[in-house]
Amino acid sequence: MPAHSSYDVVIVGGAMIGSAIAWWTARDPAFTGRILVVERDPTYAKAASTLSHSCIRQQFGSPINVLISRFGAEFIKDFPAWMDDPDAPVPRLQSFGYLYLADTEDFAAVLRDNAAMQNGLGAATRILTPAEIQARWPFMEVSGLVCGSHNPVDEGYFDGATVFDWFRRKARGMGVEYIHDEVVGLDIAQGRVTHVRLASGARVAAGQVVNAAGTRSPQVAAMAGLSLPVEPRKRLSILFAAESLGQDLPLVIEPNGVFMRSDGAYYLSGFTPDPDPAADPDDFTMSEDAWEDLVWPTIAARIPVFERLRVIRTWVGQYDYQTLDQNAVLGPHPDVPNLLTAAGFSGHGFQQAPAVGRGLAEWIVHGRYLTLDLSPLGWARVLRGERLPERAII
Repeated sequence: MPAHSSYDVVIVGGAMIGSAIAWWTARDPAFTGRILVVERDPTYAKAASTLSHSCIRQQFGSPINVLISRFGAEFIKDFPAWMDDPDAPVPRLQSFGYLYLADTEDFAAVLRDNAAMQNGLGAATRILTPAEIQARWPFMEVSGLVCGSHNPVDEGYFDGATVFDWFRRKARGMGVEYIHDEVVGLDIAQGRVTHVRLASGARVAAGQVVNAAGTRSPQVAAMAGLSLPVEPRKRLSILFAAESLGQDLPLVIEPNGVFMRSDGAYYLSGFTPDPDPAADPDDFTMSEDAWEDLVWPTIAARIPVFERLRVIRTWVGQYDYQTLDQNAVLGPHPDVPNLLTAAGFSGHGFQQAPAVGRGLAEWIVHGRYLTLDLSPLGWARVLRGERLPERAII
């Protein structure tokens, strides 16, 4: 049960995003209030944070997403300083990069445009010819390709589990209260949330509420009469063993949406289902037919060594898939300004948590973004039905 009857901030969802917001808010010297984090499953067994591939990339198609990831990489590399703790680890950042492959001139033009924008913001993206791809990764079949886009700096895999653990532990150490409960209702008066109602029967007053409930964020929004365009979408991951390639395999994104990368001594693959219907947030079952019909044939055609492999394990996770443009929805809604949203990350939440946590904390404490303007990801474009231009979604 909550220790108090009122809180300055109530955060719905204590996974990576919710804990990042809690930590950033609590560490702000200007914040002197109380924070309550309500988490329905403190084991986080089915949370996207737990089932994430823990990737990070600079190769987005919109400047705001590039800047978010640029800060994320800086944060990871300077982690002990941010934690203000010399005993804090430096989470591993394995920069094998993403390798987007284009087999048409149209998509090649998109990659070239994106690379120019990314370079202008400080990213090290480079466009490679098929011959350059094969010279760098000689085990790769390149026939039919027009080009590839690769960034070998601050892009690949990072130890997100450590970052998540430290967000939670440090937040608790600064007085943030975590409880095992579920938000079942929001009381609204004069266009503001006044109280949060919990499944346990508790009812707490709230100055500000943050909806960081992931795949359940649409239900939380609906409690305030808001329509949040987010759906749970299932994703199948396949970990497999194969003959060593002799070097790290970058995260290769095939033109058909299949991807693969190194994962320690093994390899990891996945894809975007087609069709890709909304799911129940408790449904983690998925047919593996696509592995035989699509994924394996695709990766074996690109890397012939993968014709012989052994599946180690498979698992199903869920994206909080934002149906308008597959980008996060952040910040206050104009109709309920003390209800902030941090949801709809569509698979990018783990890597975007440092910058998003900082930005939402700035809004909570100061009423505006101070360091990085996250307003391009705000509600305004959702309410207008305008997609944020982003041509590098996977």
